[in-house]
Amino acid sequence: MKVVVAHNRYREAIPSGENVIVDTEIEQLRAAGLEVLPFQRSSDSIASFSAAQKALLPVSPMLGVAAQRDLAELIKTERPDVLHLHNPYPLISPRVIQTAHRFNVPVVQTVHNYRQVCSSGLYFRDGHNCQDCRGKLLGWPAIKHKCYRGSAAQSAIMATTLAVHRPTWRSVDRYIALTDKIAAHLTDYGIAPERIVIKPNGLPDPGQPEPLGDGFLYGARLSPEKGLGLLLDAWRRHPDGSLGPLRIAGDGELRHLAEQAAAERSDVTYLGPLDRAGMTAARRASSVVVAVPTWEDVLPTVILEAMASGRPVLGTAVGGVPYLIGAAGWLAEPDPAALAAVLPVARAEAARAAIAARERYLAHFHPDVLTKRLIEVYADMHSQRAPR
Repeated sequence: MKVVVAHNRYREAIPSGENVIVDTEIEQLRAAGLEVLPFQRSSDSIASFSAAQKALLPVSPMLGVAAQRDLAELIKTERPDVLHLHNPYPLISPRVIQTAHRFNVPVVQTVHNYRQVCSSGLYFRDGHNCQDCRGKLLGWPAIKHKCYRGSAAQSAIMATTLAVHRPTWRSVDRYIALTDKIAAHLTDYGIAPERIVIKPNGLPDPGQPEPLGDGFLYGARLSPEKGLGLLLDAWRRHPDGSLGPLRIAGDGELRHLAEQAAAERSDVTYLGPLDRAGMTAARRASSVVVAVPTWEDVLPTVILEAMASGRPVLGTAVGGVPYLIGAAGWLAEPDPAALAAVLPVARAEAARAAIAARERYLAHFHPDVLTKRLIEVYADMHSQRAPR
């Protein structure tokens, strides 16, 4: 079977779990014997665009003219069985769905966020959850609040793109929802349940877990919706050193909060932005990984990495976090007092929960399990393919 995997890569300077998942999925499919044809664009390339290309960039999310031409040539040359779409913005555009259908190629899309409705994709703005554009033909609130890249003009283009491509999204042959929350989002959008398959992301098996280290690790983009402020508020409710060390990894607009906490307390260390090897070492040194988003986070990759490494997770009861953790960790409401109450419990129970975390990864998120399920989706789409 031959599969085109289409994805607009996020900027490499800002770590993206979605980029990691796409790369991993391609490797797993190839290992299973499929021929994978990556069709990718990178937001990093925008910096090298010519003046003419940059002038056309604002309409790229809607049209993606160059991407449609290139995809059509790829399909005519390679004659793939399925196109698997991940992120189309800003350089690919949802029009790739129409282009694939023009050549009778069925389309599967993995939904990583809420961008069928929300211009930012987060259902989050100005420090709080927001669904103001839900149910509207045009997302005027997104334009008013400059939800896409902090620009009213770009937000207007994105909101218009979402409105124009509503029929396009509803023509996708099969949706892959990462969690039950994303499945509910799609049905609310008008997608029939029988066209939705729940299949989470998976990560390669890193092997037998090493013995637990000590303390907690927070590794995420340092932005408001990822919950760094929430964690530090909860942490400060305990005496310095009573919970063991807290290591903070990442970078972003709230970096000053991490640096301030590290300067104030002996039990907080700010590691800065880490590459994959650095994050592996930080997990090895810790006993519990903390994932405390305050938005409806779909599927934080940090949770999968933790469970694969035999590290239990303390998370907030939002988005896809409860689905991922199951009974292999701890959940708290996104409130400082609630999180503070669970921190000492997680420290005390880490050794027991570590076993459950590894077992949950093997049963639900191992590539042998998930790649088989994905290939079944492809095969089903290929068998149902009919002339359009």
